[in-house]
Amino acid sequence: MNVPRSHPILTCALARRVEEQLFGGDETKEWPAMQRAGRAIAAAAVRDFFEIGGCPPRARVLVLAGKGHNGGDALIAAQAILEKFPDARAEVIFAFGSRALRPLAARAWREFSRTAGARVVVAPEPRGSYDLCLDGIFGFQFRPPAEARIRSLIDQANAAPIRMRVAVDLPSAGLFQADFTHATGSVKTPVVDAPEAGRVRYLDLGFFSAVTGTGDSGTNRVLTSAVLAPLRALRPSASDKRTYGHVFVVGGSGGYPGAVLMAVRAALRSGVGLVTAFVPEPLVPAFAARVPEAMWVGWPQTPEGGLALEGEHLLRARLERATALVIGPGLGREAETMALARSVVGTSRVPMVIDADALQPEIVGAGKAPRILTPHAGELARIGGRTILKPGVTIVEKGPATRIVARKAVYHAFSGGPVLARGGSGDLLAGLIGGLLAQGPADPLLAAARGVVWHGLAADALARAHGQVAVATTQLLDFLSGALRESAEGEDPCSRPPEEDYVP
Repeated sequence: MNVPRSHPILTCALARRVEEQLFGGDETKEWPAMQRAGRAIAAAAVRDFFEIGGCPPRARVLVLAGKGHNGGDALIAAQAILEKFPDARAEVIFAFGSRALRPLAARAWREFSRTAGARVVVAPEPRGSYDLCLDGIFGFQFRPPAEARIRSLIDQANAAPIRMRVAVDLPSAGLFQADFTHATGSVKTPVVDAPEAGRVRYLDLGFFSAVTGTGDSGTNRVLTSAVLAPLRALRPSASDKRTYGHVFVVGGSGGYPGAVLMAVRAALRSGVGLVTAFVPEPLVPAFAARVPEAMWVGWPQTPEGGLALEGEHLLRARLERATALVIGPGLGREAETMALARSVVGTSRVPMVIDADALQPEIVGAGKAPRILTPHAGELARIGGRTILKPGVTIVEKGPATRIVARKAVYHAFSGGPVLARGGSGDLLAGLIGGLLAQGPADPLLAAARGVVWHGLAADALARAHGQVAVATTQLLDFLSGALRESAEGEDPCSRPPEEDYVP
């Protein structure tokens, strides 16, 4: 069973088969799809510009256009940007000359030059600095090697002072160094692990609602924001706090008090009805004053400040009230605390999230309750990598693009980015997933998918509002609401044409 509204990641051969099924070479169907792709690229580029202060009104745009559809997409994207910013200018470099353009790319160029007039010119090579470069030289049907002249052009574009580089679908020839790759219609496997792709943006053009039988086995998929749809719906009027679950959070130590506080704060923003936190006794007064919405239970400490074994009865006496458990944030690695974590995980029956210091081989393998593990690369190696995967185990592999592994499938989430490369972002994610898991139905994979996508969309919104640098991790919490309320399509600064104009 796949996560609802996730889409397959396709090999280039499968992507070609999908497009043949959708369009069959019929330009009357391909042209609206190209329009939609180009304008979606423009909208995404304008949004992403906010991470570095916004797209300048007098932006200089460089377009690297090939012969085919990718070149057409890039030209349409540049046209949309110039429509939005009347003082912007564009330079177009035709990698193979304008006479080599295929019919739809030629049509895109005619419309662009007609609407932009003197604001767009043809250039022989990059000249000076640019705000944006759109790479549309090669698409997924490219067969290497690229000729020396094209490699030289790409090298010049890579070396030029450009604030943001965007590749259409795939970085050309695997040589273009993109900040973002906008995967139009489907994500192709070559971009998933390609460092030259930068951050991948999946632009869903509705292909998978119109096509059947992609031949995809469902083992490699991309998550869409539509996975959050149930959280965007009205809640039943006849409900109370018990309707939405009760999550227990176990963590904290004298050395790492902030991690568990962040996890609790994130859990409270998940929509869960009740949160109970078990933390070292000395932390309770300050934490309760800062976050009164949670119920704080003081736990006996070890001499070094961790959770002592003798306090396990505090959890056991209350565990029947819990619908999910989070263990690990700020826990520390004392032997006694590790023994406690192993006992809790081994004997608890509620679904759980295991995070941070609790990600130890002897802990994650204990017991039989469904569990979500949330390791970064180092922690994943420590617990044995994907060899620990078994029924009931879901792994959230945190990284530049987070992967969720479960049920013999891998789900990719491409939202987030470098703004998350700071301490505490994983603690927020653990608390958010734990709160979603507590609300039910008790499906760890679905809770993990929703938590990862929601967390990433909030991070994108944070970076667009305040940049990637001068922010604090907990500011992300204030963007969860906006990320949830945004439509599945997202905002569109470039005013794309009506939806019906794009349906193949």
